[in-house]
Amino acid sequence: MNIYNSLTKRVEEFKENEPGKVAMYTCGPTVYHFAHIGNLRTYIMEDVLEKTLRYCGYDVKRVMNITDVGHLSSDADTGEDKMLKGAKREHKTVMEIAKFYTDAFMSDCKKLNIKTPDVVEPATNCIDEFIHMIEVLLEKGYAYKAGENIYFDTSKLQNYYVFGNQSEDDLKVGVRDDVTEDTNKRNKNDFVLWFTKSKFEDQALKWDSPWGVGYPGWHIECSCIGMKHLGEYMDIHCGGVDNMFPHHTNEIAQSESFTGHKWCNYWFHVHHLNDETGKMSKSKGEFLTVSLLEEKGYNPVAYRFFCLQSHYRKPLTFSYDALEQASATYKKLKNKIISIPEEGAVDEAALKEWHDKFAETVGNDVNTAMGITLLYDVLKTDLNGATKRAIIGDFDLVLSLDLLKADAEGEGAADNGADPELVAFVESKIAERKEAKKAKDFAKADAIRDELLSKGIVIEDTREGVKWKLQ
Repeated sequence: MNIYNSLTKRVEEFKENEPGKVAMYTCGPTVYHFAHIGNLRTYIMEDVLEKTLRYCGYDVKRVMNITDVGHLSSDADTGEDKMLKGAKREHKTVMEIAKFYTDAFMSDCKKLNIKTPDVVEPATNCIDEFIHMIEVLLEKGYAYKAGENIYFDTSKLQNYYVFGNQSEDDLKVGVRDDVTEDTNKRNKNDFVLWFTKSKFEDQALKWDSPWGVGYPGWHIECSCIGMKHLGEYMDIHCGGVDNMFPHHTNEIAQSESFTGHKWCNYWFHVHHLNDETGKMSKSKGEFLTVSLLEEKGYNPVAYRFFCLQSHYRKPLTFSYDALEQASATYKKLKNKIISIPEEGAVDEAALKEWHDKFAETVGNDVNTAMGITLLYDVLKTDLNGATKRAIIGDFDLVLSLDLLKADAEGEGAADNGADPELVAFVESKIAERKEAKKAKDFAKADAIRDELLSKGIVIEDTREGVKWKLQ
């Protein structure tokens, strides 16, 4: 297993701290709104990394936080809390917002075949851990109190900019944020560990602490949640490339100051999903979510396939034309696989040979594009049907593309005894309805459904696509 380490900027052979076991951490969502498909690209690729490690024989424990307090609308510890912002937007309590958008995020992950991490921990569960770490940092001289808030003192570090591609200018007022400078900070790149009520009087969630009633800063959360469940030595820490600075930089600063030793060996960062105007975000144009893709007639797994065709360390540009092409390719691939006859006995030697080849290929810095190429190579072989299907099912433990499921948009219906002419008619109507939904002509889409129903054909929209059956 080889992996690109953002900390050293090179591909390295993966070596775990404890033989056979991997301690893996994922920066989870701030649950103040729906995740857009750019956010979800990161979670898809982290999912592939975890499944590749398991495929290669490692025992993985993966932990993810849920940020339900403390994440401000600016990386420079300014602006209002994103959770409070969401609550004001929807006239709900912060915890109602957190519950709704956590559930929505988990639902999106399920639709994209993203495995739920072994541990999912909301930040609000860990206030005692945050306070303990801050107390230790104060005792060691890495933190200070100013304006009733507690700050981490980055001047105490020999090398704060561990990822090597930032400078103090990145945090200067007016460069990153149109905000008032925090005059409590000794250095511009110091960051808040604990806010008191003096900072934001209207903060909804507050706790008692040795420094007054308040709430934690965003960066402290991942360090404490990671250590709570994985201990003081972590193998892999994951996140989007935009987390490198300041979030992951600050995590390393406080974690290694707290422990007195190196905290995490490998850092895995997924690059941006762009649209035609640049980086995708929640504030730009059409808010692209999994639900929106479904409304437009796309199977969410086709979006996963779209992501897997590109390397995670390269920016990926989204357009509906590109997704349409990926969706069509995915359907053709599934049709080829579904048409493979289940004949003969599985050739175990061939299965192992292809397993090892796939592990080596995808295990080379999560090269999913080459992993998909291997699928086509398997289809070209003269192996019997049972062996081909076994190999493809084995690959799908990592790819998670539902490759052996014959239930998307009527696929496999002909094999279930339906008349070929009827199958062709129904599929043409399903395709016509899909185009109508894309064009937001829902009246036409409903008319097509009613037409099919009048002929005794029931269609059902599912997360895998459109299923149909005869009444």
